[in-house]
Amino acid sequence: MRDLGVGFKYLVQGQKWVGLHGRWFGFGLLPGLVTLVLYTGALVGLGYGADDLVSWVTPFADDWTSPWLGIFRGTLTALVFSFGLFLAVITFTAVTLLVGQPFYESLSEEVDRSLGGEVPESGLPLWRELWISARDSLRVLLRVAFYGILLFACGFIPVIGQTVVPVIGFCVSGFFLAEELTAVAFQRRGVELKERLTLLRGRRMAVLGFGVPLTLAFLVPFVAVFLMPGAVAGATLMARDLRGETAGDDRDGDSGENDRDGGNLLSSGGDQEVHHLPH
Repeated sequence: MRDLGVGFKYLVQGQKWVGLHGRWFGFGLLPGLVTLVLYTGALVGLGYGADDLVSWVTPFADDWTSPWLGIFRGTLTALVFSFGLFLAVITFTAVTLLVGQPFYESLSEEVDRSLGGEVPESGLPLWRELWISARDSLRVLLRVAFYGILLFACGFIPVIGQTVVPVIGFCVSGFFLAEELTAVAFQRRGVELKERLTLLRGRRMAVLGFGVPLTLAFLVPFVAVFLMPGAVAGATLMARDLRGETAGDDRDGDSGENDRDGGNLLSSGGDQEVHHLPH
């Protein structure tokens, strides 16, 4: 359970990092703003059309008497919109990362650079990075769709469908959201999707501690856009932890002293080792 706190700490530290590096915060907002406009339109359309969609796929219920018709179709409409919102939370990150690949890769590199030591670079042309990112995002989306359909079906189970299933849904969303965000740092290190998933499953509680609060925050309109830069920064920190990387030891004494004066502390594993981020 301690790992839950470790994962949440990386989320907080990522937001602090972009707060102390305002230029990178503004730089990382641009892709999210573009994606937000697209997703807002899609969700508004779903909100207006979900009831018509449910009526179209359930013609057998047209002759049902009140209140059963309203309850049945109202429940289905809520589930359809919830499923759409579930997919939006997951795919928003994937689409934003795809749109903002150069932006977030540069931000992730800067986080690595601020910790000192070697800054991994993929060495691939942009088109190749975009292709890999799109391919891996599609693979993740297929996994999410499978869980989403399964949870959607379980939503019809009395009591469990209204209590346990939503909790599991947020955990699934949080896990894959963390996967998408850490992919920025992992891809620069040449870590393939299969290995990434193995690393994340090995620290599942830390991943949930990072991803679930972020998933809940992303449900609030516009919040996702403002949290994305810090989420990428925090995911970079967590990726370093999962791979056992530590801050470089090649920084001079003056830099270390400046870090102490700045008071920006980052720990790669809770209480193991404290790193200083230069401002």
